[in-house]
Amino acid sequence: MSVVDSVKQKDLFIGGKWQKAGEYAELTSPYNNEVLYRIPSASESEVDQAIEAADLAQKSMKKLPIHQRADILEKLSYLLKSRKEEAARLIAQEAAKPITTARGEVERTIQTYKFAAEEAKQSHGEMIPLEATPGGSNRVGYTKYEPLGVIGAITPFNFPMNLVAHKVGPAIAAGNTIVLKPASQTPLSAYFLAELLEEAGLPEGALNVVTGKGRIAGNRIVEDERVNMITFTGSPEVGKEIRRKADLKKVTLELGSNAALIVDKQVDIDRIISRCVMGSFSFQGQVCISLQRIYVHEDQYESFVKRFVKETEQLKVGDPLKEDTDVSALITSGDVTRSLDWIEEAVQGGAQVAAGGRSEDNVLLPTVLTNVQSDMKVSCQEVFAPIVLIDKISSVEEGIEKVNDSRFGLQAGIYTEQVSTALDAADKLEVGGVIINDFPTFRVDNMPYGGVKESGTGKEGVKYSFEEMSQMKLVVFNRT
Repeated sequence: MSVVDSVKQKDLFIGGKWQKAGEYAELTSPYNNEVLYRIPSASESEVDQAIEAADLAQKSMKKLPIHQRADILEKLSYLLKSRKEEAARLIAQEAAKPITTARGEVERTIQTYKFAAEEAKQSHGEMIPLEATPGGSNRVGYTKYEPLGVIGAITPFNFPMNLVAHKVGPAIAAGNTIVLKPASQTPLSAYFLAELLEEAGLPEGALNVVTGKGRIAGNRIVEDERVNMITFTGSPEVGKEIRRKADLKKVTLELGSNAALIVDKQVDIDRIISRCVMGSFSFQGQVCISLQRIYVHEDQYESFVKRFVKETEQLKVGDPLKEDTDVSALITSGDVTRSLDWIEEAVQGGAQVAAGGRSEDNVLLPTVLTNVQSDMKVSCQEVFAPIVLIDKISSVEEGIEKVNDSRFGLQAGIYTEQVSTALDAADKLEVGGVIINDFPTFRVDNMPYGGVKESGTGKEGVKYSFEEMSQMKLVVFNRT
């Protein structure tokens, strides 16, 4: 048996069946380039089959009683919990996410599906007081939410299980069907989900998983008229293209960020350092709201940098499957090269490397930069790498100006002891979410999540995704 023949293989999941693809590609580990699986690379015709299956399943999914949708999601949550270590190891292998961090993602995913099960049972409609107007006498009005139909979900590599859950869970809760295209580097979590939902009793065709190139599989999903909504998490450039191609489809986009934190002068630095280091380097900084820019009051600046660097240098880098690993490989070698180029650009422009600044194979060491100009790539673009800059400010107002000097606006944080300062920041920061006395990387799965500017449109968070994936219908009953 050849090496290729011995490699495990995944197949397309279409119409409730596992289907051989016409073409496959090797999936390798970002950490050591070991071949993990052979993964389908779907053709246009195979994507069409998935869309057709989702389209045909619409009527039966819409008729599926709410309690049955909730039961399926609750069973899914239970099944995932019973296999959570297996799920975590899949994430660690395909994404090089440190195993302890991967376990945290699985735990969050379990909660996301539990929230989705509960959301299915909530009433999203309301009574309308039509008799409040003279022309509304003797009429009863109410609204109800109905499924949109087929949801095209395109997901990123960085949270291959939980960000899929934020699209699939609410879609099922609302009675939709789904065509899911996971990131090419992290398809294993999506196929694992398909196995669990098959066991949980999801109707055939309600979930279809196709993997492959974005320009083939992704484009086909976006442009097909049978798909009623696109939900996408990824880069601003791809998001803009999707919005242009989607025509009149409903679109929600969770795009880029260069999340920032302001540290006021009265804050106890020792209390927040560990939290800030975690926010900067968790999963190698490959988090949409990873802490990328820190603006510290000049009275605290030197002390903050010293403590931050000391804790950063204690992080353990290495194999994602080892229990003590804090930071592992970036998702591709190209991202390592790009990150080093951006660091070099900053250094050439006068920035100083306080920690890191180099790589070991595909692992970029956690990097701390100071004296970074705002127009440098490490500041004004999304680094998606373990790189953080620390800058000095003379006031919170200056910090707010620096935070807002960005084309992105997903989340921002501020540490302050002053309630009035916190409330002013909440009003003035141009972002979708303001996190007070914590880092901007904070997220739990039932909160609204989404940005402004080039960080996207629409909201995630189970309740909010449910509403995005539904259409409101007005019913008026004339009693006379």
